[in-house]
Amino acid sequence: MITQKTIQKVFDAAKIEEVVGDFVNLKRRGVNLIGLCPFHDEKTPSFTVSPSKNLFKCFGCDKGGDPTRFIMEHEKLSFPESIRFLADKYQIEVEETTQTATEIHNKHVTDTLYIINDFAKSFYSKNLFETQEGKSIGLSYFKERGFREHIIKKFDLGYATDTKNEMTSAALKKNFNEEYLKKVGLTTQSNGDFFRNRVIFTIHNLSGKIVGFAGRTLSKDKKSPKYINTPETDIYSKRNVLYGLFFAKDQIRKLDECLLVEGYTDVISLHQGDITNVVATSGTALTEEQIRLIKRYTDNVLLIYDGDRAGVKAAMRGLDLVLQAGMNVRLVLLPDGHDPDSYLSEVGATSFSEFIKENAEDFVLFKTNVLLSETAKDPIGKTRAIKDIVSTLALIVDPIKRMMYIKQCSERFDISEAILNKETNTVIRDNIKKKKLKENLESPLPNEDEWIAPQKSESQKETIFEQNDSHQELAVIHVLFNYGTQIYDENTGKSVANHIIEEISPIIDLFDVSMYKRIILETIDMISNRQFDIQHFIGHQQEDIRALCITSLTEKYPYANWEAKGMYLQTQKMPNENYILDCDNALLRLKFKKARKIIADLEKYFKEGDLNDTESEEYILNVKVYQELLNRRNQMAQQLGSVTF
Repeated sequence: MITQKTIQKVFDAAKIEEVVGDFVNLKRRGVNLIGLCPFHDEKTPSFTVSPSKNLFKCFGCDKGGDPTRFIMEHEKLSFPESIRFLADKYQIEVEETTQTATEIHNKHVTDTLYIINDFAKSFYSKNLFETQEGKSIGLSYFKERGFREHIIKKFDLGYATDTKNEMTSAALKKNFNEEYLKKVGLTTQSNGDFFRNRVIFTIHNLSGKIVGFAGRTLSKDKKSPKYINTPETDIYSKRNVLYGLFFAKDQIRKLDECLLVEGYTDVISLHQGDITNVVATSGTALTEEQIRLIKRYTDNVLLIYDGDRAGVKAAMRGLDLVLQAGMNVRLVLLPDGHDPDSYLSEVGATSFSEFIKENAEDFVLFKTNVLLSETAKDPIGKTRAIKDIVSTLALIVDPIKRMMYIKQCSERFDISEAILNKETNTVIRDNIKKKKLKENLESPLPNEDEWIAPQKSESQKETIFEQNDSHQELAVIHVLFNYGTQIYDENTGKSVANHIIEEISPIIDLFDVSMYKRIILETIDMISNRQFDIQHFIGHQQEDIRALCITSLTEKYPYANWEAKGMYLQTQKMPNENYILDCDNALLRLKFKKARKIIADLEKYFKEGDLNDTESEEYILNVKVYQELLNRRNQMAQQLGSVTF
C-alpha cells in the first residue's frame, strides 16, 4: 500500500491545470479555465478547471474532483494507480508498505502529534499573556518590535520560560504520552523542555495545522544559538514548509506575486503593515519543495534580502532552482544594515512598498551584474562568470524568454550572442542526458492491489429539497466548504468553521437533511482533534458528500476577474472576500427557520395539551422557552427584514 506521506506529496505537487491540460485543450475564462468535457460528448464547453481551488467540474455530466479524481475517471484507474500516475508525472518517489495495521497506527500517531502541538501552542501563548515572566520578557520583546496584540494572536506567538520541564509536566498532567512528546520534538531525551527561555514562533502548514515551533533566545550569551527549530519529525520537515504561507496564500493568488524574505519577524512585520503576500524560508536556503509550494499560487517571486554581502549570497543560492521551475524572479536588496522588519519600522508601510516597487531588479540580470563586478578585468574570472551564467540560462524553461536573456547577457559580458547561445544549448543537452540516465537507473515500482471502492450512503436516495429547511442548511454547508479555513475573528484567530460549529451546535439535531447533519458532525470531530481541512470532504469516501463538496467549491458562472484589470467593487468587498457577511447571513437565516419550527411545535403542544396541566413544571418551562423564542425570532426577523405574524 502506498504510504500516506507519498500521497500527501502527490496532493501537494499536482496542479489541476497541468494534469487536465495534458488531455484537454483549456482556454482562460476569468479566473478559471474551460474546455470540452472529456467524459461526455459536447460542442459547447461546460468543463471548468479552477487553478485556485485545484479542482475540475463539468456542469454537463456533473463529474468533478481534484487531480487524482480526474486521472481515476479519465484513465479508468484505481486510486493507488492514479497516485502512481501523478507521482511519475511529478517525479515523486513512491514509498509503499504492505502492513495496513502499521499505516493505521502511523495515522493515529500523526493525529496525536498535531494535538500535542496544538496544546503546546496554547501553553506558550498562555505563558506570554498570563504569567509575569512572559509579560515582562516575552510580550515586552514583541511589543518593542512593534507587534500589536492582534498580530501576536494571529500568528500564535508565545513564550517558553526557563523552567526545566514546565511544558512537559503540564502535558503529562493532561495525559499526553511522554514518548509522543519526544517524538514531536517538544521534550528532550532527558525529559526536559526543548524550548526554554525563548520567545516562540508557531509554524503552520498549508491547511493551518501546527507542525512545529521556532524559539528565539533573548539571552546575550553568544554561545546560545539565536534560533532553534523543532527537530525533523513525522509532521515537520523544514525544507517542506514556508513560514506564513497559510496566512499569505490567498493574497499571493490574488496579487499573483509572492514576496520571499528570510526571517519570521520579517513576515509578521510586513503583515502588520498590510503587506500580506509574504512568506519566509526561515533562515534556510530555498528548497525545491518550497518553490513547488509557491508555484501552486503564482509564477512570480520577489525576493527581499538584506543589502549586505551575506544577503546577496543568500539570494544567489535560490536563483537557479526558481528559474528551473519556470518562474519569474525579481530581487530587491534593502539598504545596508536593514532587514525587512527594521526597514519597514523605520520608513513605514507606504515608503517600504514604494522602495520595493522602484528597486526591484530582474534576477538573471542581477546575477550577471554581480558576477561582472567580481571579475573586474580578470579574463579567467570572467570565463568562470560566463560559465556560471550559462548554467543559469540553461535552466530557463521558456525558449523565448531564454533567448531574450541570452541577448542581454551577451551585451553585458561583451561576448557573441551566437557563442553564448551555443554554450547554453550544450549545457541543456548535458542536463537532458543526466536526467535520462537517472531515470534509467530507477527501478520499476511494484504493482498495487486494488483498493476498496468508496461506499455510497443511503442519503443518496433522500430527496433533500423536499425538506422545509434544506436550502438554509445547504447555505451553511456551502459557506463551511468554501471558507471554513478562513479567519472569522482576527483578535482570537477563530476560523469560520469553528464559528459555524459554535453557532449551530444547539440545533444540530433539528437538521432535516441527514447528509448535512453528518457533514457538521464530521466537522465537529475534525476540529476537536485538529483544524478544519477541506481535503477531508474533497476526497470523502461517500460519493454524495464528495460530490456536494466539489459542487459547492465550483461555480458555473464565476464573477469576472475585474480586479486583475484594476477594477474593484465600490460599495462592498469582492465576492471571495465577503465571506464573513455570507457566513453571518446563512447562520441567521438557518437559526430563524429553526426557531419558527420550534415555535410551531410548542404552539401545537399548547393547543393539544391538557388544560388542567398548565401549572406543571414542564408546561411552565415550555411557556418560558416559547416567550424567549418569540423574542429571538422577532429580533432575527428584524435583522433579515422579514415580517412575522
